[in-house]
Amino acid sequence: MSQAKVDQYKKEKANRKETMAKEKRQRMISRICWSVAGVVLVAWIGVSSVNFVKDNRPVETIYVDTAELDGYLNSLYE
Repeated sequence: MSQAKVDQYKKEKANRKETMAKEKRQRMISRICWSVAGVVLVAWIGVSSVNFVKDNRPVETIYVDTAELDGYLNSLYE
C-alpha cells in the first residue's frame, strides 16, 4: 500500500467511532421520522373513513305528538 493509502486508513480508523455513532444517529432519526409519518398516515385514513361512514348513515327521524303535554302544561299555569 502506498503511504497515502496508509495515512487515509489511519485517519479513517481514528475517526471510526465518531463516524459510526453519527451514522447510527442518522439511521435512528430516519426511522423515527418514517414511523411518525406512517402513524400520521394511518390515523388520517382512519379518521377519514370514520367520517365517511358517519356522513353516509341514514338519518332516523322521530315524530312525537306533544298536544297532550302542551295541554297539561298550560293547565298548570292557569
